[in-house]
Amino acid sequence: MTRQVHFYDQPERFVAGTVGQPGSRAFYLQASARGRITSVLLEKTQVAALAERVEEVLDEALRRSGGKAPIPAVAPIELADTAPLDLPLEQEFRVGTMALAWDAGDGCLVVEAQALIEGEEGEEDEQELVFEDDENGPDMLRVRLTGAMARVFAKRALDLVAAGRKPCPFCNLPLDPEGHLCPRQNGYKR
Repeated sequence: MTRQVHFYDQPERFVAGTVGQPGSRAFYLQASARGRITSVLLEKTQVAALAERVEEVLDEALRRSGGKAPIPAVAPIELADTAPLDLPLEQEFRVGTMALAWDAGDGCLVVEAQALIEGEEGEEDEQELVFEDDENGPDMLRVRLTGAMARVFAKRALDLVAAGRKPCPFCNLPLDPEGHLCPRQNGYKR
């Protein structure tokens, strides 16, 4: 089947969001522009890693440009997006591989999220990464963001990840509403 690339150049909206209660949330990346919406499913750890890496890439691009790149140091409050995910929420694919790059010529961040290839999870030594636009490659979401929009995305994503279950003060595992058997207090984990 031919690869489908969902491309958004300066979308109206690019956010990370969730569906469900802490402890059983599903995490999504969602891009939208001109009535078109693309939503892809990913893991909480992928959202956290993406947001942290976006911050690092932006900071490095700003440093290398001597402060001249069109990147704010912090997320502009006037661009903050706290709205829920757009509906209908139809998952295009589950994310496997992600990539980031700063395009200094256009002054924008490029985010790519590729579909999980069957058998990719857990097979790191035989994992074949496809970064070029092979027509038979995995489906992809490609988004080009301004520096300000990328900062806003990263802040929302980091806040989203932090809004989960609180960690146990002893073992740092998430506390469930029903209770928690702490391995540090009980010597075992159920």
